[in-house]
Amino acid sequence: MERNNELMKENPPGILLIRKIRRKDWSLKTYKYVVLLITFIAYTSYHASRKPSSIVKSVLHPHPFLNETVTNPWPMGPFFVKREILGRFDLGKSNKKGWEPFNGEDGTSKLGEIDVAFLACYSMGMYVAGHLGDRLDLRLFLTTGMIGSGIFVGLFGMGYFWNIHEFWFYLVMQMAAGLFQATGWPSVVAVIGNWFGKRKRGLIMGIWNAHTSVGNISGSLMAAAVLEHGWGWSFIVPGGFIFLAGIMVYLLLPAYPEDVGFPCPNRPVVEDSSLANDEEAQTVKENVAENGQFNVPRVGSTRTSVGLFDAFLIPGVIPFALCLFFSKLVAYTFLYWLPFYLSQTAIGGEYVSVKSAGNLSALFDVGGIVGGILAGHLSDKLDARATTAASFMYAAIPSMLLYCKYGGASKLINILLMMLAGLFVNGPYALITTAVSADLGTHSSLKGDSRALATVTAIIDGTGSMGAALGPLLTGFLSTKGWDAVFIMLVIGALCAGLLLSRLVLFELSEKFSKHPICGQQNSEGSASEPLLRNQR
Repeated sequence: MERNNELMKENPPGILLIRKIRRKDWSLKTYKYVVLLITFIAYTSYHASRKPSSIVKSVLHPHPFLNETVTNPWPMGPFFVKREILGRFDLGKSNKKGWEPFNGEDGTSKLGEIDVAFLACYSMGMYVAGHLGDRLDLRLFLTTGMIGSGIFVGLFGMGYFWNIHEFWFYLVMQMAAGLFQATGWPSVVAVIGNWFGKRKRGLIMGIWNAHTSVGNISGSLMAAAVLEHGWGWSFIVPGGFIFLAGIMVYLLLPAYPEDVGFPCPNRPVVEDSSLANDEEAQTVKENVAENGQFNVPRVGSTRTSVGLFDAFLIPGVIPFALCLFFSKLVAYTFLYWLPFYLSQTAIGGEYVSVKSAGNLSALFDVGGIVGGILAGHLSDKLDARATTAASFMYAAIPSMLLYCKYGGASKLINILLMMLAGLFVNGPYALITTAVSADLGTHSSLKGDSRALATVTAIIDGTGSMGAALGPLLTGFLSTKGWDAVFIMLVIGALCAGLLLSRLVLFELSEKFSKHPICGQQNSEGSASEPLLRNQR
């Protein structure tokens, strides 16, 4: 009785209320849908709150000729391109010449420094957040991070209403927001890993990872929609979104199956890892969950986690982490600078407005949604995570070069090439940060202990976030020399990302070819590659 009371106290308050109203509990399948939905909304709000800085760049540091240029409505009337000049924006006491201290000659460099301050704190905080996520209650940890993020994103926007022109203020707000945002990714991936086994993980997480692009799109649309009322609102609205989403997480998210009486899917009932037995094990686990769900004790008080050094030693962690360094360098350069690039580059002989550039840039993330799902599905079908990720990174190179050279030819060509680049850039980024991280976080070397999920995710994404910090910083300097220099940097980054997976790709390919001649038989070379590849899935 004591154990049951203790268990009920750990339940999210909203779920306790729903149980009381319904007078019965949800099924295992319903809980899984709830977990997918809530974590999807949660990380959508994280990315939405990161997008405003890219939207307001052209207002804080306007193009010198932008206020003399207008455009014709295309392709969806005023939604994308609106006949609108910079002077329509209320910039307070800046005399419509930008916002001090970002409106000087070093404005783009300062904007780059703001981005790198956020991402550097985000990256460093990730390692600590991942380790804490495996030790603390993920629901409370995630709630704290989301509410803190909302507060500091909103405070950045309040600098407009308080008429603050001190660079240090915006720098500190971004650094604090970065630290709180570091709680997000390790936590949501760990929650998904806690609830879902390894079957079709690439496809499930590829679809679920659409929250990254949906967050970028919604953040762009929210920030652009209120921009004409003052750029401060472009931060306050997304900040309020993540704050409210944090409250929803606290009320409704069951972070562990044990919290609501279900067994953990990463502790199988049967030991054989063949497909048939895997399906049998899943059936047994669900039957156990349905027939005796409140007799499964939560292990929160005795939860263990691996150290950072041990997590680094898991086969595959280091190469995927280094690959993500360059993959996120490319992806986050587009995230932070694409709207600015669109507003300062003639497309079909015309310059789009700041608001239209923000709306237009959302199409990059539409391609990213398709890329994430496609990469996840292919990696499941081929049973080759590294080969899929590397192939997408190599394909991103010609797609970015085409966008750089022909993106200005017309608006239709710009959109098509932008979506193609988004598909190949975001595909491997989505795959590595979701399915690969979850695979390695439940690696066989952990002996069934899935509590390394947040730690491994933090190592991979934290390393990747260092690249995410470097890309926008370099772009701030390189863009002053011309956008061709920026695209050269992006091509080099994509090439490095692909090359870093070469060893894993060779192992996967050699394993495939060695298994085909004699079906179901493994040679000595296949056994040698087993610890590095097969066990990571």
